[in-house]
Amino acid sequence: MDFELDQDQQMLAKTVSDFANNESPVERFRKFRDDDVGYDPTVWGKMGELGWLGVPFPESVGGFDGSFTECAIVLENLATTLVPEPYLASVVLGGMTLLRAGSSAQHQAYLTPMIEGETTLALACSEAQSRYDVSAVETTATRNRGGYKLSGEKIWVLNGHHADHWIVSAKAPRGVTLFVVPRGVEGADVRVAKTIDGQKAAFIKLDGVAVGEDARLGEEGSGAQVLDRTMDYAAAAAVAEGVGIANTMLRMTLDYLGTREQFGVKIGSFQALQHRAVDMYAETELLRSISMAAMVRADEDDASTRRRDISAAKYQLAVGGIWVAQQSLQLHGGIGVTDEHDIGLYFKRMYALNALFGDEEHHVTRFASDPAFVEVAV
Repeated sequence: MDFELDQDQQMLAKTVSDFANNESPVERFRKFRDDDVGYDPTVWGKMGELGWLGVPFPESVGGFDGSFTECAIVLENLATTLVPEPYLASVVLGGMTLLRAGSSAQHQAYLTPMIEGETTLALACSEAQSRYDVSAVETTATRNRGGYKLSGEKIWVLNGHHADHWIVSAKAPRGVTLFVVPRGVEGADVRVAKTIDGQKAAFIKLDGVAVGEDARLGEEGSGAQVLDRTMDYAAAAAVAEGVGIANTMLRMTLDYLGTREQFGVKIGSFQALQHRAVDMYAETELLRSISMAAMVRADEDDASTRRRDISAAKYQLAVGGIWVAQQSLQLHGGIGVTDEHDIGLYFKRMYALNALFGDEEHHVTRFASDPAFVEVAV
């Protein structure tokens, strides 16, 4: 497996990094924490113009016919300054689901406008009882004349408060099925909630929401399989973003060790803290390596190979990524736990990424239950 980025990928990484540092510093994220939307639709449109929203999608829908690797590169670099626009929620969760489940007409109607930065998407698949099981759906889709009626409640829908369209999973007569539902439709009640990392999500209650046959994505009963693949993309995306977070926290900590004085000397001169910083570097590089494997495997059709590498990467995020975040906070001392210091914002985002799309226990269990792993173990 080749882990080296090619020239185009390196240029993409630099372009996104420059944008994040110059046009969306951390202060901008702070401002949007208290904003009703949480991000700037104008900046989202600019991302569309730059082509970042279309990197993993085929040219037939307005994309750049790239791979998920380019998508992960964008996420990693946006994470370095906590850019608040809903790239993960709209491009990865909504976009990749729509790409795999939708028809050509649905791609043109919903996916192309998102790629151009005109709209955003949200995936509404989590429910109170579902945890990380995308097939555990109690929201119902009952047939009526000309379509369906959707009833149920979705929780923690990322970007659900402002997305132009939701992709909703519901239990139809033949199994879990996906539907495109416009935000603001009659019968839908939206409650906005703040997440631990300062972003926003929605609790969406559907009470007999009527949708037509053309709102259904794919055949009845195909939704769980599509969502299972989306969760692999999402987990790999979370790890890529975690790499950006860990690397930034490491850099901030090294800068702090080089400037903070105690007993008349820089605390970075203390050997014990130097050893701690070296360990942080090693964990960050290990996370980067396994993330690169995950981003490559995300497009792999062989489920066993894909799941093993992605689960291993998500485990490393939960162990190494969290450890780097903890060390960064501790080495900053008391100021690290204040809201005024940026290190705490990255710390909270790292913990949010750990909980999203499968935590440590979930991915260890999934890895251990893989048939190939069981054969080797036996």
